[in-house]
Amino acid sequence: MKDASAKLPRQPLARLGGLAALAGRVAGSVLFNGAKQLVQGQSPKAKDLLLTPANLQRVSDKLAQLRGAAMKVGQLLSMDAGDLLPAELTELLARLRSNANPMLPKELALVLRTELGEQWQQHFSQFTFSPLAAASIGQVHLAHHDNGNKLAVKVQYPGIGQSIDSDVDNVAMLLKLSGLLPDAVDYQSVLNEAKLQLHQEADYLQEAAYLQRYRTLLVADNQFVLPELYPELCTSKLMTMSFVEGVPIESLQQYSQQVRDQAMTQLFALLFREIFEFRLVQTDPNFANYLYQPESAQLVLLDFGACRDYPESISQGYRQLLSAAIVNDIADIEGAMRQIGFFSQDILPAQKQAILALVQLISEPVQSDTAYAFGQTDLAQRVRKAGTALSLQQNYWHTPPIAAVFLHRKMAGLYLLAARLKANVNIRQLLNPYLN
Repeated sequence: MKDASAKLPRQPLARLGGLAALAGRVAGSVLFNGAKQLVQGQSPKAKDLLLTPANLQRVSDKLAQLRGAAMKVGQLLSMDAGDLLPAELTELLARLRSNANPMLPKELALVLRTELGEQWQQHFSQFTFSPLAAASIGQVHLAHHDNGNKLAVKVQYPGIGQSIDSDVDNVAMLLKLSGLLPDAVDYQSVLNEAKLQLHQEADYLQEAAYLQRYRTLLVADNQFVLPELYPELCTSKLMTMSFVEGVPIESLQQYSQQVRDQAMTQLFALLFREIFEFRLVQTDPNFANYLYQPESAQLVLLDFGACRDYPESISQGYRQLLSAAIVNDIADIEGAMRQIGFFSQDILPAQKQAILALVQLISEPVQSDTAYAFGQTDLAQRVRKAGTALSLQQNYWHTPPIAAVFLHRKMAGLYLLAARLKANVNIRQLLNPYLN
């Protein structure tokens, strides 16, 4: 069996060369298949030639090999713009959220020596070289402390920090040149913010600080379990925490309705605390960031690399927005959205009304003081249809404020998880304490 590990290209030119070669192969495939169809008397369509399974697999394999920002851009685009991208590309990008090639053992050993010293083994009674998980910025390894405690050691891929800016630009260029990304969509502001976020995520000391902040904020809340940090075994490229047991959050599909409802109620309640009390939000909606402990009915919170602080003005804007959405006050919804930062660009009245209607639609779960049945609604499909109509039929792409983009990703992720678990949650009841 072929080893999935692959040496990570470190130099920007080598990484660009890999992407350029990929673009060439995609273009060559288009020319070959187009000529083949012409010979057969068919009229090939450019989109169909580009979005072949072989081309999509080529892009997926290259992004998985490059890891780092290359994968993260794919993740961001698949979360933020899935409704606007071709279905085939959306599926490809979605696969990247959980696929990555692990480091070669010698690469891993080099990182461990660089971060913890030549005698790095002295810090552990046991260290497992095969990763538990391999993601976009780093991979997680199981280890044991000298005192016997089970540890999770997060190790960053070498060279990731230096490649972020070039990878973001190169991947965007690849998707544009290959025709996989619609010409009408301008993602530049999102891509610029992606660079900032990725640099933040690549600083494990900053992630460790966010973990400590959350541990302090939730110290009196027995509904959640967070890893314990080992600061003496943390650097900017390596983070050591206690290993916390739990089952994947998606596995709750097999549990009772009461368990599913309670788990989603806990997560929505936490989100509102983040927005209105902490003004600090963990914005990554990846389901892998949550585990469930059946014995205690507690939720495990993992991965604090994508945390964002929000100013009082944004927090207050969402307070006003949700208050207005409950009573369907269009004027107040518009005012709240302006405070958050929407409508700063030129916009036609019809386009603004379409955006306000979309916000009303998204607010459906808070408009009734009863449990909202996420598993018995086509809300996601209706939101997708309205968003696509706004962006394509009305020929308008409204770039929302970046602060809202990442917060909305988190909200959308919880909606998606609630639908997956077929949960019933009284969202209004959870919101009321913050709106009075």
